[in-house]
Amino acid sequence: MIFIAVRFTIRPEYGDEWLDRVADFTAATRAEPGNLFFEWSVDTTDPHRFVLLEAFASPEAGADHVGSGHFKAAMAWMPDVVARTPDIINVEAKGQGWSRMAEVTPRG
Repeated sequence: MIFIAVRFTIRPEYGDEWLDRVADFTAATRAEPGNLFFEWSVDTTDPHRFVLLEAFASPEAGADHVGSGHFKAAMAWMPDVVARTPDIINVEAKGQGWSRMAEVTPRG
């Protein structure tokens, strides 16, 4: 699995509309055959910072994503909206998605 975490800092004037702006990109990516997950969250300390967690089944699926029309379209408009270059972590990990956390389970 290819696991990617991307931290986007958005220009303040676009912060409230970021999730709407990425909605089509998100839907198209989630529909890709090799996509395992593609999830956005808002930083609780900075409302203009968003974190994207995404995973692809294989390096080939990741390459297909980067080569897709919806990825290229998003990369064309994002430089006009971001306040700085996004930070990224991109690693290959064992497994095909989330595992259960051993330290915390619901009580009775």
